[in-house]
Amino acid sequence: MSEAANLTEDAFLGGQLRLRQKRSGHRAGHDAILLAAATEARAGDRVVDFGAGIGTAGLALARRIPGIRLGLVEIDPELAGLARDNAAANAIAAETIVLDVTADAEAFASHGLSPDSVDAVLMNPPFNDSVRHRGSPDQARHTAHVATAETLNAWVHAARRVLRSNGALTLIWRADGIADVLAALSRGFGSLAILPVHGEAGRPAIRVLVRAIKGSRAPTRLLPGLMLNDESGVSKKEMTEILEGRAALPLVEP
Repeated sequence: MSEAANLTEDAFLGGQLRLRQKRSGHRAGHDAILLAAATEARAGDRVVDFGAGIGTAGLALARRIPGIRLGLVEIDPELAGLARDNAAANAIAAETIVLDVTADAEAFASHGLSPDSVDAVLMNPPFNDSVRHRGSPDQARHTAHVATAETLNAWVHAARRVLRSNGALTLIWRADGIADVLAALSRGFGSLAILPVHGEAGRPAIRVLVRAIKGSRAPTRLLPGLMLNDESGVSKKEMTEILEGRAALPLVEP
């Protein structure tokens, strides 16, 4: 099978964004679009997407907020290449950086990500527990989904290092891992806004979206839950507007 045949081109944000991605392995989905919708930025801000994959979350954010200075950090060179191509194909300016998010400060600085240099970080770290979750034999998919005990702490540490004072970190994580998120963010972050995401009404949350401010001492806010579907299983109007890029999530300040 040719390289092109191994790829699909898929529409996101109601067709505003068209992305090429691998036919098998880790594929972009709702988590990345929700993460973009939960991230606050302004034109001119330097924004970095950790673990960007094919660029979905960062590019979706750039489509909603034109003029951000976007960096896409991805450890897999093949995925980073797709992210670079996707940015170009959608006429979105973005710098693609092949880098392990857990690398040291010197490695980050060598790629222009020095301490206190970024306005906003968004990230969708690997969040399946390696003890409880049987990883995929596909290495890229395994890397994208399965976390070690230190994954979240390492990614949050990297974000804290590159963010300016009062810079914002936005992340998505398993809802049943919220205690780990709060523990990781207890060092150097405050003003947390937590949005539970429910697959169905009346069911426990499956994800949490969290926004935290570096250096803030403001209290934590727990926001009303977001329902992906209503009781009939049909996507709600609010959710449709978010997925099509016509609305942002309430973590974003007016």
